Amino acid sequence: MIPREDIFSAYDNAFAGLMCRLAGGDGTLLAIAARLASNRTAAGDVCLDIAAAAGGGLSEYPPELLPENPGRWIEALRRSPVVGAPGEFRPLILDAKGRLYLHRYWKYENTLAGAITRMSSRARDDCDAALLGEGLERMFTRTAGSGPDLQRLAAAVAVMKSFVVISGGPGTGKTSTVVRILALLAEQALASGRRMRAALAAPTGKAAVRLQEAVRGSVDALPCGPAVKQCIPTEALTLHRLLKSLPGTPYFRHNAGNPLPYDVLVVDESSMADLPLMAKLADALLPDARLILLGDRDQLSSVEAGAVLGDICNTGAEQYYSKRFAAALAGLTKDPPPASREDVPPVADSIVVLKKSYRFDETGGIGALARAVREGSAGEVLRILRSGVDEVRIREDVGAETLGRVLRETALQGLAAIAAECEPLEVFPRMGEQALLCAVRRGALGVEGLNDSAELMLRDEGIIDPRQRWYAGRPVMVTRNDYSLGVFNGDIGVILDGADGLRAWFPSRDGGARSLMPRLLPEHETVYTMTVHKSQGSEFDRVVLIMPEKTSPVLTRELVYTGVTRARRSLEIWSPADVLASAVETPVRRTSGLRDALWGN
Repeated sequence: MIPREDIFSAYDNAFAGLMCRLAGGDGTLLAIAARLASNRTAAGDVCLDIAAAAGGGLSEYPPELLPENPGRWIEALRRSPVVGAPGEFRPLILDAKGRLYLHRYWKYENTLAGAITRMSSRARDDCDAALLGEGLERMFTRTAGSGPDLQRLAAAVAVMKSFVVISGGPGTGKTSTVVRILALLAEQALASGRRMRAALAAPTGKAAVRLQEAVRGSVDALPCGPAVKQCIPTEALTLHRLLKSLPGTPYFRHNAGNPLPYDVLVVDESSMADLPLMAKLADALLPDARLILLGDRDQLSSVEAGAVLGDICNTGAEQYYSKRFAAALAGLTKDPPPASREDVPPVADSIVVLKKSYRFDETGGIGALARAVREGSAGEVLRILRSGVDEVRIREDVGAETLGRVLRETALQGLAAIAAECEPLEVFPRMGEQALLCAVRRGALGVEGLNDSAELMLRDEGIIDPRQRWYAGRPVMVTRNDYSLGVFNGDIGVILDGADGLRAWFPSRDGGARSLMPRLLPEHETVYTMTVHKSQGSEFDRVVLIMPEKTSPVLTRELVYTGVTRARRSLEIWSPADVLASAVETPVRRTSGLRDALWGN
């Protein structure tokens, strides 16, 4: 089995070579396992499932590359001196279920699973039930006939537990709920003579800004005293900035030996956080700290390894609380007990899924489409899109040959409106009106091709003059954090011409605008269109979701769902019906042991 150069990277091959040298020979089964473990981690998996890979089980690789007998393969690996069992210090770790890890990824997974289990298992003895019950009544107004209040339930769980995940789609009130949770926690701390120390964070700069804006916009309206409001943080940081990155290393200043100085940490858009980052965050918490994760478990996972939020939430499984905890929640919320049973793991009592959307009507339009995608019902997705109701539709005729015409018909006006503005505070709202979201980067219907087509179209219309790298009206997206300049991965701005020449303008955290010399910008790209991945954490009045002409492994249910839910008012999908249907029917499957560790599956 000779590795194919077009499949494995130089790093994969070098790693396999090192493992064979350390093992004292060129073991074929070890070599292919090491290459695959390295390659799968780069592709987003946390480990290699030997049984799933054997006999051609991984479609990304030629069948002849993979050993036929998983049992023989596993036994050969167990005999290797570079392969250890969980807890041993070896370069590769093979667990009891035949999952092969790079050691550091096994450690990340073990660290995070252990931290979540400890926090979920620990009973809070600092919760004043009477004060919490009164606070829930004050913070969450009851509406007659509305059924159980899941936001109230989430608040009760967050105060009673050290760890909670609040998941829900756009418009379900995750951020407004967490602001009230922070007020309830501040009340609990002040009642016991302490002052709550809390922090807000998110994986990206853009998500941190949105979290900060949402919290600042909600604090004043809280039904609580000024002393409580003063305890609620109004600045949000990226996780890297919170943990304090050590330049040139994968490590952070805050860790188990130097923990974060907070009693409560809120992390928004947590589906975007990868396994290594979440493990390092958990490792840096104080022993008695609370961790509150917000996010949408059905969204795309992180670009890097792991599907952490989905694994924690046991996505796809029916949700139950323990009998005892369900009864305690019912007593506090005055709602009927949530679904419960005896045999649930500790983490089950830490998950709340908000279901009511205050933005979309679940019976039609974007809400109904999002639900159909989430359920994997390709037929219903196509039916809704083809019905043309409630501002959702599909165009099945868009390809490389028809792209220019369709782009001119549907997107020219929105793109031209951005280039026509001269004042940054007028441009920024325009940039939130329309988004062209691509499923892939390459090809005529990918980000690179669409950006080129959009630029040529605007040039031909005389709207922009792209003869130079910098030109007025060019939208840009930052792709690397630069703390010294205060711009972060995912920040979107625009080049405008002013009295002092061309400047790159970005929204500031106070609602205004700030500018940089274009040549000072860190790594960035033109952003007439962006990938669905890059759009996470953003919303637009109108979204056009553009799929390629052929199916691809990257086209998944989560990608379509994320693209659909970026739209506030209208959505158009450009895709052949079979390509869209295949994506909706293909959920992301990232191999890891985190779900098993937490849920015992």
